[in-house]
Amino acid sequence: MAEANSKSAKELFVVFGGRVTDTRGRDFADPGNLDVRGFFENYDSALSAWRAASQSQVDDAFTKYVIVRLW
Repeated sequence: MAEANSKSAKELFVVFGGRVTDTRGRDFADPGNLDVRGFFENYDSALSAWRAASQSQVDDAFTKYVIVRLW
């Protein structure tokens, strides 16, 4: 457990998305069918994946991608 609090602990991010029920929210219409773009060790890589995923769905206002910090 001490390792998790040390400076050498790596961060971990996940990028995923799918259709939402409301364009202003983050309630996914079908959580069992999310598009997981991957897990990333740094925010910059996650941001790059998020941008690519979001851009690929730019014409669909009800599809949203998010970055979540896991660690």
